[in-house]
Amino acid sequence: MPHTNPTDDDLRELLLTSRTIAMVGASAHPEQPSHRVMQQLLDAGYHVIPVNPHEKEVLGQKAYASLIDIPEKVDIVDVFRPGEATPPIADQAVTIKARAFWLQLGISSDAAATRAKSAGLMVIMDKCIGRTIKELAIPAREA
Repeated sequence: MPHTNPTDDDLRELLLTSRTIAMVGASAHPEQPSHRVMQQLLDAGYHVIPVNPHEKEVLGQKAYASLIDIPEKVDIVDVFRPGEATPPIADQAVTIKARAFWLQLGISSDAAATRAKSAGLMVIMDKCIGRTIKELAIPAREA
């Protein structure tokens, strides 16, 4: 059965009740889409944790090599990696007990979606989290 993204109401609820987003594939390079989206999420008041083994820090936030290295609770795992690289990331999202597994615009993986969904995570694929926040008019978080 093909994947269907959650409804706007479900996405609104997720985004309003989430505080911490781990961004897999976050880049310190301003020309990269992940850099721009991470800045947008930070500006919206989310606590964003970059996950990239090649970065020490992104936009002033300490970077981690993998999701399992993050020492705090993560609500949403937002992924900027090719679809074929996402199944093990889904496994890590399950391990850390994230609430949602979000694959950015242009990224999808039925295998990753199945793994995350079977563990009870909300799965969003081929959708930009930054654009969704704008479209759903999610207000900036309180500090």
